Amino acid sequence: MITIIIISALLLIGISGLHVYWAFGGTWGSGGVIPETKAQQPAFVPGKLATLAVAVLLIAAAVLLLMEAGLVQAFSGFFVVTWGCWVCAIVFGLRAIGDFRYVGLTKRVRGTRFATLDSYLFTPLCLWLCLAFILAIRIGG
Repeated sequence: MITIIIISALLLIGISGLHVYWAFGGTWGSGGVIPETKAQQPAFVPGKLATLAVAVLLIAAAVLLLMEAGLVQAFSGFFVVTWGCWVCAIVFGLRAIGDFRYVGLTKRVRGTRFATLDSYLFTPLCLWLCLAFILAIRIGG
């Protein structure tokens, strides 16, 4: 079970690093990561600050996950850590369910590059992370 937590934290850290790379102008891996309309146009264009904010939140999520599982001892067992893990589990769970339009299990816009990646990579990853946070809460609780 600890292996799942470690893999999940490493995934979060890696994805955070990718967001930092994108925020500073990197383009590798950026094709197909923004939801697209039926006309295959980006549904939104994230700015540098928003991209960096996502990177910070992903790192924070990784640290919370490791603390709740007892792999990082700082603040381990503190109620805010458990509460933060519940927030992360809910956020990743809701992301997996989707917005009933562009993302998640409930998306209606299909046939775009993003939609394909979302179905086979992003949504399963969010489900995995949701379950990893719940697992960490069970371990730490």
